[in-house]
Amino acid sequence: MQDIPFTIQPGLYRHYKGGLYTVLHTARHSETEEWLVVYRSEAHGTLWVRPLSMWTELVNGRPRFAFMESDVTESKSRF
Repeated sequence: MQDIPFTIQPGLYRHYKGGLYTVLHTARHSETEEWLVVYRSEAHGTLWVRPLSMWTELVNGRPRFAFMESDVTESKSRF
């Protein structure tokens, strides 16, 4: 099993289209072993996963997700 190439800091991120998302963790795909980012929509509370390679890519010269803050508290959790 390959180690994660770099870490994604848990916290609040802004999507290049404007939405806010909280990164909760990283995970591995069970079949491909691809690294994934587990995150939650702040607007809807839904959980999502996205390949790490897509999370960190540039879209029109801008980061797909820009880090905002690392102060993620349990009170924000919807679990």
